[in-house]
Amino acid sequence: MGIFVSLLVLSLLIIFHEWGHFLAARYFGVKVEEFGLGMPIIFTKPMFTKKWGATNYSFYPMLLGGFVRMKGQDDFDLSKKSDDPDSYMSKKPWQKIVILLAGPFANILLAFLLYIVIAIIGADALAPVVGQTVKESPAAAAGIMPNDKIVAINGKPIKIWDDIGKIITTSDGALEIIVERDHKQVRLVMTPRISKAKSIFGEDIQKKMIGIAPAGVFMKIPMHSLSDVLSYAWEKTVWATGIIVRSLEKLIEGIVPADQMGGIVSIVQVTSQASAVGITTLLALAALISVNLGVLNLLPIPALDGGHIMFNLYEMIFKKAPSEKVFYNMTVAGWILLLGLMAFTTYNDILRIMKG
Repeated sequence: MGIFVSLLVLSLLIIFHEWGHFLAARYFGVKVEEFGLGMPIIFTKPMFTKKWGATNYSFYPMLLGGFVRMKGQDDFDLSKKSDDPDSYMSKKPWQKIVILLAGPFANILLAFLLYIVIAIIGADALAPVVGQTVKESPAAAAGIMPNDKIVAINGKPIKIWDDIGKIITTSDGALEIIVERDHKQVRLVMTPRISKAKSIFGEDIQKKMIGIAPAGVFMKIPMHSLSDVLSYAWEKTVWATGIIVRSLEKLIEGIVPADQMGGIVSIVQVTSQASAVGITTLLALAALISVNLGVLNLLPIPALDGGHIMFNLYEMIFKKAPSEKVFYNMTVAGWILLLGLMAFTTYNDILRIMKG
């Protein structure tokens, strides 16, 4: 059941991505000849196809992928190029860039919508309840105790555990912390200490800390209005986008080792596990994967949207399109790189599974 849910989630994310391309193409008057779920790589003929309007909607056995085939666009058969008014190639470079950006944008939009649903259902977060204090830390010296609930810091209300770190890292000087203990409020004063810590990418960093750890108590994030819901969805979408972008940066810098890269097997496995935990966990993971799909498609690899955007930017700057030979060779190289990455990440996935 978990694998079925994983495939369903991934298919919906891909459909939403291609739907973005489809709507933008139709807006600019480009004829979409085929909207395909799955990739016609091994099986070149669809298992199912249905024509609706001018577009064939197809399903291919190699499910994990999708495409929108527009009139006059074929990366490998350049003879199919067309200058007809309803052809992709007849459009101005900026129009083609908008069509290309529409897919990744649709994924970011979908993540935003999923976070809205999570907020309405009830988003979970760590409660600001102290589990333990570090010995000889500012918190221990000031008298913070296990099970204290942090209510406010420097007059700013604390709703969830994450609020604590945000205020501490941006503060100057001593902190006035109000804690709730035995149904009474206690005022404590302490000065954060810069200490060594680990980032989410495993880097050694210097960070302001007071020396407390959460009790592991979860709570529903209070949402009192539509503004709260939209604010939560926006913040989470920005956070997810930032995480994916920084992950790519750390991978390029070599901080995140290449053997940590995961592929489709990892995605299916983790999504299957998330579906067993609960609907909010599954939706949160789907939102993160959707952002990941959108960001990765913007990489300047010719096989991806980002590569085609690069070609069109070249045409806008130099007032001419790249030569057909350069375009074809770079596209082939892009697909080789992309398929190589897929094979490498799948190898990593299998290796992790074998190691347990």
